[in-house]
Amino acid sequence: MKPCSLLIFVLWLVTRISTAANAADQSTPLGRPQVYSYSAENLVVARQRLEKGDAALQPALQQLRADAERALTVKPVSVMDKTRTPPSGDKHDYLSQAPYWWPDPAKPDGLPYIRRDGDRNPEVDRGTDKPTLVRMQSTVGTLALAYFFTHSEAYAAHAAKLLRIWFLDPATRMNPQLEFAQYIPGINSGRGIGIIETAHFGELCDAVALLAGSPAWSEADARGFRSWLNAYFQWLTTSKYGRDEAAAENNHGTWYDAQAAHLALALGKPETAKAILTAGLKKRLEFEIEPDGSQPREMARTKSLGYSTMNLEAMFTNARLAAHVGVDWWRHQSADGRSLRAALAYLTPYLDPTVKWRKQDLLEGDRGQILALAAEAAKRWDDAALRTLVEKHGTTPALQAARWHLLLNMP
Repeated sequence: MKPCSLLIFVLWLVTRISTAANAADQSTPLGRPQVYSYSAENLVVARQRLEKGDAALQPALQQLRADAERALTVKPVSVMDKTRTPPSGDKHDYLSQAPYWWPDPAKPDGLPYIRRDGDRNPEVDRGTDKPTLVRMQSTVGTLALAYFFTHSEAYAAHAAKLLRIWFLDPATRMNPQLEFAQYIPGINSGRGIGIIETAHFGELCDAVALLAGSPAWSEADARGFRSWLNAYFQWLTTSKYGRDEAAAENNHGTWYDAQAAHLALALGKPETAKAILTAGLKKRLEFEIEPDGSQPREMARTKSLGYSTMNLEAMFTNARLAAHVGVDWWRHQSADGRSLRAALAYLTPYLDPTVKWRKQDLLEGDRGQILALAAEAAKRWDDAALRTLVEKHGTTPALQAARWHLLLNMP
């Protein structure tokens, strides 16, 4: 072979090997997953630690395995399971009822319903899609993460089955819109506020990414799911309800941005995600957080600790997403001190269960969620004080086995 021909052959061979390696990295369970809410690097390193026998992450892995084994017993669910029929007459349409609205005792038929903020009406769980949606998302998330860490095809197969039934199978698939979410009896047939119920669809996309490489989730499945997401994203970003939720000035708006930006990234629309997350620095972070770190729109609620934590969780989600498009939420600070660091500092004193919250809430929020945010911030900011807080308040067996240890590659 001539030197020139040999050189061309070597270059061709190197290119083929590199291409194959990159493809394997994206599509096999041993590669780097294309995730956005999670850190791919943290996941890969945590898995490597476990494969080398690192004992520190074993409690979290054992808990994840136990959760996944229970998840295998969860039967597939769909929008066709509900006993109520949406106003459209099509049970493929998602239907849910506003949780904080109750029959008016002064009216014979109770209509129109009246609002009792924070007081959840149990009838909203009967015959609607919300409980089954939550079950599906939680189960798929657990199974996909367990598959990533254990390579057990049983986990991937069940997750894929649940996804196909909810999103892909013609007989059971959900129509890609939320026209009838969180309706209020006697007032309306749906609201933009209902979009909060799909706030974690972005994380569901990450769960699907963790299934890459499993024969249980085929190329046809992936194409079908992407097609569904495209249709849903179009509705989310152009419909009246979508525009209403985008304009919300509290946790609803923050979670809308998280959902829309994540779906934009998953669908290969990084500029759209960047526009949402760049605007969010002032529209969400600076507007919703005060210089002292309080969140007044959440503090006004009857579950103020829970909602303050929930909104900060959405902002942390946006910060993770923003890092993928070169926008820095983690270190952004307004001239008068509005920042994620200030908002977290406002909440961290309440990691101590003996410290009373500032308000008398109807139901106190889960302080363990604050710990998860503090753990992530400690790692993001390399903050020794936060790390000490996490070590001090994360000593119970349940917290030592919390899933965030795997997601953050901690300790």
